[in-house]
Amino acid sequence: MSDAAGMDPMEWVKRRGSGALAEKMGMAWVEFTRERAIATMPVEGNTQPVGLMHGGAYVVLGESLGSMHANLLAGPGRLAVGVDINATHTRSATSGLVTGTCTPIHVGRSMMVHEIAVTDDQGRRVSTVRITNLIKDLPAS
Repeated sequence: MSDAAGMDPMEWVKRRGSGALAEKMGMAWVEFTRERAIATMPVEGNTQPVGLMHGGAYVVLGESLGSMHANLLAGPGRLAVGVDINATHTRSATSGLVTGTCTPIHVGRSMMVHEIAVTDDQGRRVSTVRITNLIKDLPAS
């Protein structure tokens, strides 16, 4: 549920929380504004058996960033729900943190699309995630 009216976006996202999965994976907010959202996630604890960052971990980071940002932009009384997500992994992170930078590609009344560029500690892109969110009106209570 979105209720960011008059509240600083970073304060809004911290109060709302990231959800149990994002917290379990160690996601931490760095920046959250109407223009973009940035968060980090540790490689350690989010790897596949051979020690590389799991591709699904990139997707969790991307979906968390894109969905939360879409909910902020949707505004009070509206809800953003993911309907499509895809990721292209172009490099492997093996240590440190990865950083996701989320920017809106399309902000409409009924649909939003965000791109999340995930980079390693050296600033090299390791994954590109794109998420589409449907924007719905919350039911009247």
